[in-house]
Amino acid sequence: MNDLPKAAFYKMKHTLYKTGMRYYPLLLDLHGKHCLIVGLGKVGQRKLATLLKANPEQITVLDTFAFNEVTDKDLRTLLDSPLVSYAQRSFEASDVTGKMLVFASTGSRAVNNAIAKACAEQNILCNVIDDPSAGSFTVPAHIEKGDLLITLSTGGASPALSRKIKRELEKQVGDKYAPVVKLLGRIRPLILELANDTAQNTAVFRSVVSSDIAEAIQNKDRTAAESILRSTLPVTLHSNIGALLHELI
Repeated sequence: MNDLPKAAFYKMKHTLYKTGMRYYPLLLDLHGKHCLIVGLGKVGQRKLATLLKANPEQITVLDTFAFNEVTDKDLRTLLDSPLVSYAQRSFEASDVTGKMLVFASTGSRAVNNAIAKACAEQNILCNVIDDPSAGSFTVPAHIEKGDLLITLSTGGASPALSRKIKRELEKQVGDKYAPVVKLLGRIRPLILELANDTAQNTAVFRSVVSSDIAEAIQNKDRTAAESILRSTLPVTLHSNIGALLHELI
């Protein structure tokens, strides 16, 4: 490193800094929010499908093809969603106003840059598919199993590595924990209603998670699952065990 000319050294240092961990990990609640997708190629379609799962208030989609020209059944299904508002026209800077998330997914670098610029001027989160550094966020690879969502990212350094790790995690996790997430989602409000202190609540959740409840549910062993919940949950919640396990086993 010391053999490098000073200018080259500082340039490398700056590059290393920029390519380090510079994204803040965050999961967004899009309920009641408006989003925008400009460009509905293959990547844009994937963005739209993922956004629909998050159930925002509205997704505005812009592209240059006529709606009645769409013959692809999957795309037609996406556009037919009541959450989607499609318009056949070019992007205008005012389109980003009032949006929480914007995806620049056209095949034109110039248009995508214009979208990113309009978003930057209004402090709106923007993802640019052909130049992540031009936007303000990237979309991580993710694994979705029911209510369980696992995201991973290499900070834009290598999407290929993200996909490799994703495949490995999918094999390791399988469907084992999805029902446990649903179970814990049912337990949480009951625990909070007891109005115990945080330390007591934390101890209960840790006890459930550290138990063999995942294996019991996976093996359809209701007796074992009920026994685990009786030993980990407060006595006042034992009458809820049947409802907690409903349709999980």
